[in-house]
Amino acid sequence: MSEHIAVLANPFAGKGRGGRAAEAAVRLFRERGAEVRTYAGASAADTARLAVAALADGPRLLVVVGGDGTLAGVLDTVCAASVPVVLVPAGTGNDLARALGLPRGDARAAAELALIGMPRAIDVGVVRTAKGSRRFLTIAALGFDAKVSDRTNRLRWPHGAPRYYLALLIELVRLRPMEFRIAVDEEAARSSPGTLIAAGSTSSYGGGMPICAGAVPDDGLLDIVHVAPLGRMRLLGLFPLLLRGTHLARAEVAHRRARSVTVSAPGLVVYADGERIGEDECTISVLPGALTMMVPKESDD
Repeated sequence: MSEHIAVLANPFAGKGRGGRAAEAAVRLFRERGAEVRTYAGASAADTARLAVAALADGPRLLVVVGGDGTLAGVLDTVCAASVPVVLVPAGTGNDLARALGLPRGDARAAAELALIGMPRAIDVGVVRTAKGSRRFLTIAALGFDAKVSDRTNRLRWPHGAPRYYLALLIELVRLRPMEFRIAVDEEAARSSPGTLIAAGSTSSYGGGMPICAGAVPDDGLLDIVHVAPLGRMRLLGLFPLLLRGTHLARAEVAHRRARSVTVSAPGLVVYADGERIGEDECTISVLPGALTMMVPKESDD
C-alpha cells in the first residue's frame, strides 16, 4: 500500500456539484502536499470499474465524491479492499453524511477528514431478492414510500421536486394496505398488513426524513419500522411527525431492532439507497462493521 490518496468522483452527482466538489478536494490535498490520483466516472458502470482500478493501486485512503448512490454503487469493491473511505457529499440526499456528522455543503472540510479525521467502522446492509443480493448504506424501503420512489422514476414529467409530489399524489389515490408477511430473526413468519416497512442502520432517507429515528450506524442491528394500514388522511397526518422524528411514539407505528427481517407481499417493491432492488420478497440483513469511514473526531467537551 502506497501513501497516495485516490479520489473517485461522480462529476454529475447533485446536478454538477460532484465535479466542483472533486476539484475542491484535490486542490486541498495538493496544497497539503499529498500525492493524489484522480478517477472520474461518466456513468455508474464506469465508476464501478474505476473503483476497482483505484483500489488496485493500493491507496492509503479512498475519497469518494458524490451522493449516497455513488458510494453504494462501489460497496462490494470497497468493503473487500478494507481501505478507509472519505465521503465528500455532493448528492441530493446525503443521508449517510447526516448519520455520520460529515460536513455537507463544504467539500474542503469533508475532504480534510482524510488528513485529520478518525476511522469508524460502520454497518452495511444487504438486501437479498430473487435477482441476487445488493449492499446498501442507509435504509431499505418497502411499501408506500418505495412505490412513490418507483412512480417518480417512471414519470417523465414534470422535472425536479414537482415530479416527486405528483408521484406522491398518484400513489395516495392508489393507496391500499400491503399484505405483508414478516419474519424477524429466527421468529416464524406472520401476517402483518401495513402501509410501509423501513429497515436501516441509519436514521433518515430522502434527504433527511428520519423514518428510523435513533438508528445507530455501528450497533450491528437494523432498525425496523412498520406502519400499520392507514387511510389517506391519516397517512398525510403522519408526515409532519415523520419530519420531526416523533412518529415512533404513535400507536400505528411499530419499531424494533433485529439482525435480519424477511418480508413478502403481493406487489411488493423494494428500494434501498434510492435504487430499485427487487420485488415480491426480500431478506434484509446487516454486516457489522463492514465499512471503515473517516469521520470527525469526537469533541473533548
